[in-house]
Amino acid sequence: MEKALKYINNNKATKLSSSGRTDKGVSAYMQVGHADINVNITPYKLKRALNSLIPDTIHVINTEVVSDDFHARYMVKNKTYIYKVNIGEYNPIEKDYVCQLNKELDIDLLKNEIKDFVGTYDYSAFVSNEDKKETNVRTIYKASVSKDKDYVIFSFTGSGFLKYMVRIMVGYLISVSLGKQEKNKIKYYLDNPKKKVTTKTATPNGLYLKEVKY
Repeated sequence: MEKALKYINNNKATKLSSSGRTDKGVSAYMQVGHADINVNITPYKLKRALNSLIPDTIHVINTEVVSDDFHARYMVKNKTYIYKVNIGEYNPIEKDYVCQLNKELDIDLLKNEIKDFVGTYDYSAFVSNEDKKETNVRTIYKASVSKDKDYVIFSFTGSGFLKYMVRIMVGYLISVSLGKQEKNKIKYYLDNPKKKVTTKTATPNGLYLKEVKY
């Protein structure tokens, strides 16, 4: 993206600031970024120019002019991530974009468990040790799980998310459903954030950044 922006911006190095970083292997339906450019070009022509220059694994959906003080990361109000799990037959075509669990999950149990993540808490128990933020306090506004045929979809909307946070929460929920973790323990970990959950982190290929709101 920055190479394309540099070409459009009269060969001037141009920084692209995104709403946040995603792990390797994670996809996005909607990622947002901002850049400062000094050329006379309409948003529509900028979109077309970018799409002609970037790899076909990326697509610019929309471009618009924003105020000089806009920042794609620091002005985010909330983000929504979803995580897709295939509980049916293994599907090699989808292996890079859907977690291939290929085991049944207890949806009613998951619906009861996932709601305990909602609120403002220190989520340290569900964060990678590699994340060294000053605070791991975040707010999750919504958390839900649904089933569509052979697919289970987890959804989280929050003020922000820490490294591996969604994947660890999903991994924990899956472990509870499979009987590998105790039920009704999420509140315990949120009230005792220094006690890390001991569960397998869900793979990155099922995770999607779905929406960013400002």
